[in-house]
This record gives sequence, structure tokens and C-alpha cells, in this order.
Amino acid sequence: MSPAPDERDRIRVSMDRILDGTPERSNGALTIVALAIEADVPRNALTQRHTDLKNKFYDRVRARGGIPDVEIRLRRKISDLKTTIANKIKEIVRLRDDVQGFLAENTRLTLENEELRDVLSGRPSNVTPLRAGPGSRWAVARYTIPRCESTTAWWSPTRPRRTPRTGRAGRGLRRSQSAGTR
Repeated sequence: MSPAPDERDRIRVSMDRILDGTPERSNGALTIVALAIEADVPRNALTQRHTDLKNKFYDRVRARGGIPDVEIRLRRKISDLKTTIANKIKEIVRLRDDVQGFLAENTRLTLENEELRDVLSGRPSNVTPLRAGPGSRWAVARYTIPRCESTTAWWSPTRPRRTPRTGRAGRGLRRSQSAGTR
């Protein structure tokens, strides 16, 4: 799309209206968006076709001592974010301190619970068994697994295994190695 013939003139007039504080179409902000709305041109006309007018607008804003509204908003947002970060850091430090306190309390309660269990079980609290017996909760799990008497179970250790290569029982040995054992 080609620019309108009077586009540059409309931008210059709109620039003067915004800088004088008498905008007709826009909110009067010292931004390119407000300038484009005031001149009734697309924003990319200022950012791509008429960059010299955009730079001139920003130069005039700086020359009159005004800070563009975008910069004011960004500075305000930066200070708000810095405050938020400082508050979050304080909260993290407080929470880390709380965790340390909770861990210490958890350890204390665990030890107290063990002492109370020892008192209830009747054994002295200063005796620690060296080996767990078969009836203790630390017994090896193989004592509790039932064994299958059938050799046809799929998981039985005595079940002959078929190899995919030969289809015969065995571990897939070559005939010369397994010939004497058949």
C-alpha cells in the first residue's frame, strides 16, 4: 500500500498539536502511537516509512524537557518490580528460617516418640539390637514370598527355557557344546 501524498504533512501538524498540548484525536501522550492516531496514519508509517519524522518527534520531546509517557510508565513499573523482588527475597529468607525450625522440631518429636515407644514396649531405651531376627520388621523379604511347587509356572527356576534361535530347551548353546549333555 502506497502512502497518501499528504501523510508527511499530517504527521508534522499532529506533532505540533501534541507538543502544544492540544490533541484532537489522541490522548496527547508523547508516544509514536498517539502521534499515529493524531495524524490518522498507521503506526508502521512512522516506524518504517518516516523514521526521520519519528526521530524528530522524539528529539523535540527531549528538547522541551519532557519525558515520554512510555518511559515514565516503564520507570514506575521497574520500581514496583524492584519492591516486589525485595519483598519476595525477605519472604524466602523467612521461609528458610522456618524450615530449619520445623526440621529441628521434627527431629525432637521423632526422638521423643522413640523413647515413648521404648517405654511402652518395656525394653530399656539404651539397648539397641545388633541384628534383626526373622520376626522383626527388618526381616528379609524372601521369607514372605510363597514358593510355587509346580515346575510349569512361568516364573519357576526349574522350568526349561526355549530359545528363539533353536526353539529347543537350553540356553542356546551350539550343537557341539550341548551334544554330549542330551
